[in-house]
Amino acid sequence: MYEVTVEADFSSGHYLRNYQGKCENPHGHNYKVRVTLAGAALDSTGLLLDFKLLKQVLRPVIDRIDHQMLNDIDPFIELNPSAENIAKYFYDQTNRQLEGMTQGRVRVKDCTIWETDTTTATYFE
Repeated sequence: MYEVTVEADFSSGHYLRNYQGKCENPHGHNYKVRVTLAGAALDSTGLLLDFKLLKQVLRPVIDRIDHQMLNDIDPFIELNPSAENIAKYFYDQTNRQLEGMTQGRVRVKDCTIWETDTTTATYFE
């Protein structure tokens, strides 16, 4: 099995519903996302997926939420925009693009979101 990983940054605001404490109020974070892909077979060039291509796959996902209030964007209008749910959002969005692009050869292994320098949430299946 092969793995490749890229990281990217974005800034967004959010607030947590059904939460008692500071995070129930609107506030922002400078997030970092790490996406790791996995697959058993390399392409004809000897790559699981070109890093440049993976960054291009992440770009529309990041652009949609960068400098936005997450609570105002689907799926976070209904779903609480916790770090855990943001990690799953990146996992799902990236996997959806990769499935068609690689005919299932490459999948997302896991996705980690840094909400601060010392706090992370990871989603995997």
